[in-house]
Amino acid sequence: MRKMSALRGIMGLAVAGLAASCSPAALLNAVSNNDASVSTAAYGPDPRNGLDIYTPPGRRNAPVIVFFYGGNWQNGDKAMYRFVAASLSSRGYVVVIPDYRVYPQVRFAGFMQDGAKAVAWTKQNVARFGGDPGRIFLMGHSAGAHIAAMLTLDGHWLGDVGLNPRRDIAGFIGLAGPYDFLPLRDDTLKTIFAGGDIQRTQPINFVSGHEPPSLLMAGRQDKTVDPGNTDRLAARLRAKGDDVKEILYPRVGHAELIGAVAPVLKPLAPVANDIDRFVRAHAGEHPVARRAVRR
Repeated sequence: MRKMSALRGIMGLAVAGLAASCSPAALLNAVSNNDASVSTAAYGPDPRNGLDIYTPPGRRNAPVIVFFYGGNWQNGDKAMYRFVAASLSSRGYVVVIPDYRVYPQVRFAGFMQDGAKAVAWTKQNVARFGGDPGRIFLMGHSAGAHIAAMLTLDGHWLGDVGLNPRRDIAGFIGLAGPYDFLPLRDDTLKTIFAGGDIQRTQPINFVSGHEPPSLLMAGRQDKTVDPGNTDRLAARLRAKGDDVKEILYPRVGHAELIGAVAPVLKPLAPVANDIDRFVRAHAGEHPVARRAVRR
């Protein structure tokens, strides 16, 4: 009983902190064991064009997960999400967490360009850090899931850096992503996404079939990003014959979903286990071969 009470206390503190975007992540970082070696590199000239690479001990040719954090396209820092890298790298994956420019420094499409460059850097360099450049998965939470989804579904972003998502991306993992969020009601978001065809900012509009496999997760208690975004994107992918798995966890909200990746918050939802299961299911075969069979 005492152990359970203590666990609930840690869970409460961590979730509250994540919701406030402050020291909660630091708490999760502190209680997450990380045996991976950590390297830092720059993928571009801006101070926010940096990324951290987490390599599990003794791993070679491991599947790679590039994780884009959220922050309403306005804030966030890769150091806040060491607990995500610790959890996933402990399962044998090389994890890359990029920073990217946010508003007001940039608007759409500045952070998209940064995301594409980070993926291109990963493709070109991850083998030096124990990763397999032929098995790269894109993952994101909240605004980061939007970025990862756009990189996966709208081929022109990766095309601009010499990549093709249908060839170079093994799968997409989205947590609480805004994929179909028009009309915009927030004035800041209107500014961030203004200046072009607003429909081209929505990942759902780029589903055409033969996309990489997708794992879409959301919490039914999410009051920040409507879980309907996940429902609609999953339905669109399914209608096009794509490989998609949708999971809606009944008792978690927006912050709890990413927090549950950490082992200490696993009782909230088996998020890390479901990510692990998805990656293992789709990492054994090179994406080029898989696309050829599906066509």
